[in-house]
This record gives sequence, structure tokens and C-alpha cells, in this order.
Amino acid sequence: MGNQMDKSVLITLIIVGGILLLGAMAFIFANSTFYAQTVTSTGIATIKVIPDLAVVYFNIQTNGKTSQEADDSNSKIYDDMKISLLNLGFEEEKIQTQSYSVYPEYDWQTGQQKLKEYVAVHSVKIEIDISDKEKISDTIDAGIDAGAGIGYINYEITSENQNKYKTEAIKKATEDSRTKAEALAEGAGRELGKLVSISTSDFGYSPWLAYSAEGASVSKSDSAQIESSIAPSEQEVSSSVTAVFKIK
Repeated sequence: MGNQMDKSVLITLIIVGGILLLGAMAFIFANSTFYAQTVTSTGIATIKVIPDLAVVYFNIQTNGKTSQEADDSNSKIYDDMKISLLNLGFEEEKIQTQSYSVYPEYDWQTGQQKLKEYVAVHSVKIEIDISDKEKISDTIDAGIDAGAGIGYINYEITSENQNKYKTEAIKKATEDSRTKAEALAEGAGRELGKLVSISTSDFGYSPWLAYSAEGASVSKSDSAQIESSIAPSEQEVSSSVTAVFKIK
């Protein structure tokens, strides 16, 4: 009786194992057949754009015996600069804080940690429409007069136009991926079928450096020369799309 039950269990296990093995083989075959009947291509598109903005980046650094003293000095420079910029016709939303921090600085010369002073650092960016390029020198002067230091100037694209160019670049990259897929299918003696899947990488845009102070001090006498050197030109942005198509 026990041997018969053992044999029944063994037979059952063999049958179940066989079914699972056949299922796995069928799955592998189905998937290998699927992938054998598809073609994958990557489309790339690069478009040329004119930057919308010249963005001036300032650094305001102040020191004080206390964190409050460093903070107050920093705020005074920022407020003076902001008032001057508003008087030049800038909208408040064009004057943006990038980062702000106050930290202690220590003296280690005696081998022990001794508080030296507090440092406040404020990074500010000013957005200038390319059509108002002549405001660059006045913007630099406003910052220098208040006590801020200029870091660099970038060419940039507004968020609205970033979305516009992103859409255009992705569409062209998608067309390119289909053209390549058709060529692959034809080269293999097949016809391109329906789209199976499609994905895109990030839109290839980053600001372009127009001017950098490179740690040097910039005076008001330099501002007109810096402005004249800011000559916006066409820049490239790109996108890529990977698509999978069935082939017939």
C-alpha cells in the first residue's frame, strides 16, 4: 500500500514537472519568436535654436563676528542691488536666489578649533531677455555698486521654449527611428510592421557659457566690454528615441 502511494506521488511529480518544463519551453520559444520578429532602432535629432535669455550670476559674500552680522551685511547688499535693478525696469521674478548659506569659519593655526568669523554666501541670478541685451552692463554695474561680485553669464532658454524645442526634437528623432527601422527591415528582406514600444532619453539641453569672471574681480569699467562680447548665436539641442517595430 505504501509503495503504491509512493509510486503515485512520483508519477504525479513527473507529470507536473513535465508540464512545467513544456510551459517554460513554450514561453522561451514564444519570446524568442517574438524578438526574432521585431527590429529595434534609435533615432537622433539635433535642432538649432537661438537662446532667449542672457542670465547674469552674482555672488554676494559677507563676513561678521556673528551669523546675524554676516547675514545683515549680505541682506543689505542684496536689497541695494535689487532696488537698483527694479529701477532699471526689471520685474521681481527676474531676480532669483539660487542658494543662500551662513557658516562658521575656524582658525586652526594653534592646533585647536578657534572660531574666526561667520561667512554668508548668497548666489543670485538675473534673467535678461536677449532683446534687452543692452541691459547687461547696467545689470553688472548695479551688482558691483551694491557690493556683489559677478560670477558668470549664460545663454539660456525659457521653460516655455524648452518644452517647444523638446517636442520638435522628439518628433524628428521619432521620424528618424522609423526611417532607420524601415531600412533595417528592407535590408533583411522584410517589411516593417506595427510599432511595439517606444522610449526617449532626456532632452539634451544645458545652458551655454557666454562669459566667466574666472575668479577675477570685475569693475564697472569692464561692464561695457563684457556686454559687447555677449553676442548670441545659434546653439544645438538634441534628443534620441528608441523604437521597437514588428517585421513581416
